Amino acid sequence: MGILRKVGLAIAAAVPVASWAELVHAEVPRNWQLGFDPAASPTMERITDFHNLLLIVITLITIFVLGLLLYVMYRFSEKRNPNPSRTTHNTLVEVLWTVIPVVILVIIAIPSFKLLYYADRAEDADMTVKAIGHQWYWSYEYPDDGNFTFDAIMVDEEDLQDGQHRLLDTDNYVVLPINTKIRLLIAADDVLHSFAVPAMGVKLDAVPGRINETWVEITREGTFYGQCSEICGSGHSFMPIAIKAVSKDAYAAWVETAKEEFAQIDEPAPSTRVARAGLAE
Repeated sequence: MGILRKVGLAIAAAVPVASWAELVHAEVPRNWQLGFDPAASPTMERITDFHNLLLIVITLITIFVLGLLLYVMYRFSEKRNPNPSRTTHNTLVEVLWTVIPVVILVIIAIPSFKLLYYADRAEDADMTVKAIGHQWYWSYEYPDDGNFTFDAIMVDEEDLQDGQHRLLDTDNYVVLPINTKIRLLIAADDVLHSFAVPAMGVKLDAVPGRINETWVEITREGTFYGQCSEICGSGHSFMPIAIKAVSKDAYAAWVETAKEEFAQIDEPAPSTRVARAGLAE
């Protein structure tokens, strides 16, 4: 459905809110941004296509209803229709206004269900990463690459370095390889959270006592951001997700470093322990 993506971009570009070229290359949300973050996975590409299909459908429906209302206002105004009709039933009209919406819903339902099943899980995933939500930070486990784990705490505003983003950057990045099918296991150890990375088309609830599953295949290198999307307490807005997508060779090199840095799966790094203690206070 590549044509739908082009149509959606063309419609969006007609609205002069900002430089569209600038928005397309943005890795983080910007003021007056229009549309989704640029897609970084096949799932997000399909979500964008589905969104653009719905944009076309709802635009046509809106134009039709508006035209019908204008026609009725003109044709059946008191001046042109001094003796109003007392018709109470019209079989053809009643059949049409029942059948046509059903057909429209079926047209929408078919790609919708296809997308749901496509985004559900990957049976032939190349690797697995587990994300666990806490009040209020995320921890990550890499069971296939050394079984190490680490916490990712939001960088405070006063500690931000050049190039880092307020409320989005973390002290430890989730590093993932591109062009690799990655199984994502999402869980929580206290309350409901939601793991959401818009550019990758990932949004899944983290439920205590349950492991939810989805997958992602990142198509390009870069740093991508997300946040918890479930109101989970007073620190809800301070548990971002920062993912760095790198080449497979760079990922393999990072894994060797991470095995040493995060060697103890049951013991977080010293800097993380300090950050967690600060959150607890």
